[in-house]
Amino acid sequence: MTLNLATLYESVAAAIPDRLALVCGDRRLSFSELDERANALAHHLKSAGVEPHQHVGLHMLNGVEFVEALLACLKIRAVPININYRYTDHELHYLYNDADLVAIIIEQEFTPAAAGLADRCPKLRHAVVVASPASDSAATPVTWPDQVGVIGYDEALAAQPATAPMVAERTADDHYVLYTGGTTGMPKGVVWRHEDFYFAALNGGNHYGPPHRTAEDLAAAAAGGAALNYLITAPLMHGAASYTLFASLLGGSPVILMRRYDPVETLRLIEKERAIVVTVVGDAIARPLVDAIREHGAEYDLSSMKVLGSGGALLSRSVQEEAVALIPGLYINDGFGASESGVDGKLQVGPDGLMRLAPNPRVAVIDERFQPLTPGSPDIGLIARTGHVPLGYYNDPEKTARTFPVIDGVRWAVLGDMARVEEDGSTILLGRGSGCINTGGEKVFPEEVEQALKSHPAVMDVLVAGVPDTRFGERVGAVVEMRDGVAAPDVEELRAHCRTQIAGYKVPASLVVVDHVVRSPSGKADYRWAKRVLSGETN
Repeated sequence: MTLNLATLYESVAAAIPDRLALVCGDRRLSFSELDERANALAHHLKSAGVEPHQHVGLHMLNGVEFVEALLACLKIRAVPININYRYTDHELHYLYNDADLVAIIIEQEFTPAAAGLADRCPKLRHAVVVASPASDSAATPVTWPDQVGVIGYDEALAAQPATAPMVAERTADDHYVLYTGGTTGMPKGVVWRHEDFYFAALNGGNHYGPPHRTAEDLAAAAAGGAALNYLITAPLMHGAASYTLFASLLGGSPVILMRRYDPVETLRLIEKERAIVVTVVGDAIARPLVDAIREHGAEYDLSSMKVLGSGGALLSRSVQEEAVALIPGLYINDGFGASESGVDGKLQVGPDGLMRLAPNPRVAVIDERFQPLTPGSPDIGLIARTGHVPLGYYNDPEKTARTFPVIDGVRWAVLGDMARVEEDGSTILLGRGSGCINTGGEKVFPEEVEQALKSHPAVMDVLVAGVPDTRFGERVGAVVEMRDGVAAPDVEELRAHCRTQIAGYKVPASLVVVDHVVRSPSGKADYRWAKRVLSGETN
């Protein structure tokens, strides 16, 4: 069988049909039930005229329907497109058109925005509306343009076959597109081949050993292996959460979803569903979870939790240490990767505060000539990956040429992360090159300063960005959110704390305390917002 995501899931579902696959609220589906419902939706999309390779938007909160829609698109060789439900009308209009959406599967509460812009999306012709729970929002009547046929989700599934739809042969070359960004620019669609995504983002269906290279081997491993209950706290429209979703299901493990993140509800779900692996996206989700464990952990049985996994944003050393202190024996898996490269390794923060990336034969630190840096060299380069990498950005050949260059016949994924290589071959991650602050000729990476500030017990969250300065070109600025119920230090105390962690020129010259640090719903940093705060444009 081909390494196609739909075929892989069907193989696993056939091997373990009665095993629990998905939990969200009071909804529980086995692998076969999930497969059959996805088949029914796939038949509907096909009958509505959705053809192979066409793009279908998934504009929803977490839920059973999101997973069914994702699988349904893949089954008919259509391409599911993740839609950030926090986007403004302007951003949504851009994304709908940039992705060439022909159909959307959308939650009822988001239909006013979609219906309002649909007449400016000439390719959009079909919408499947998922009824939002009454507790989320009241139904708002909307008027769609005549070009868009609209049907309710349950009606779309009614009387449709539960068997897999007949389509032209699936291939490993079918596309999976993941839209990313939006905090430093408009979102970009990363185009993956199914096979490349399977190996790079999902580790070939096996995060704990060698990859499974056939659907038969994958299904056999799922049937013979232990089911690890995964609790996903982040929105599925975020890349890191979708990686976990696919990896869990293809590994034969149940997935527990939260419609919206709530740290105390996370503790209840750990107890109720006996979650073993809890996944977050950096400190924005992990720190409130750690606080909830400290304040309410005794009220719940958290003994099943063995792993705290993070992807898409860094976990600070202070959060990792607090989590392990609260749950002895807890394993921390701080994954490093990107929408443009998949999973590239595991990060560890050493006693020196530096972030080290575990070796990966496909990952290198390269110079401007695409040559690997010599171990021990003082030079700084860019982290890059070869092998199973994306084809490029959808509808953007210029950015594709920069991020995914082909050198001597080899395609690279060149990430924006800067790093150096130590003598023992380990990689020291310095931070995003686009965020690097040049202050008087010295380079300061925001991530290092953020780590220093987050190690103060009163700090909840922080973003660091450059602020224009007439003398030094830029100065280091920080936007800080304090923890509730903790005595807030003054600015000088925070600076003094930083001086115990980092060099003086890295200590923030400008420091603004806010009620809440703004991030994306998945926890990604919004550095544009931070710069506006530091410049006095907002607070």
